[in-house]
Amino acid sequence: QVQLVESGGGLVQAGGSLRLSCAPSGRTASSFAMGWFCQTPGKEREFVAPLSWSGGNTYYADSVKSRFTISRDNAKKTMYLQLNSLKPEDTAVYYCAARATASLSYTYTTSSDYNYWGQGTQVTVSS
Repeated sequence: QVQLVESGGGLVQAGGSLRLSCAPSGRTASSFAMGWFCQTPGKEREFVAPLSWSGGNTYYADSVKSRFTISRDNAKKTMYLQLNSLKPEDTAVYYCAARATASLSYTYTTSSDYNYWGQGTQVTVSS
């Protein structure tokens, strides 16, 4: 059973930065696509950014474009989300997700595409 372990959330002032990490534990597929989602109370989980197995393909939700950067280190089986220029409206629980894939380049953008989820890490941005 694969578990995703997230870290890096916290409290930061508006304009600040955080880096979230996500690493799987347990037996993983040989290739897997990953992504980040966020959720606030009373709302559906929202897409932030997906990442292909190769790490070469991604894009971003409009609300985070040019401020957040997703990346991965396949040797470490770790995915990162760099959050810069944070705004109070970025406050949410951030979840990483993963799924096995046969494609080096395909990205998945809906929560139902993913089989495995982290426990979530809280990001709080104060004004």
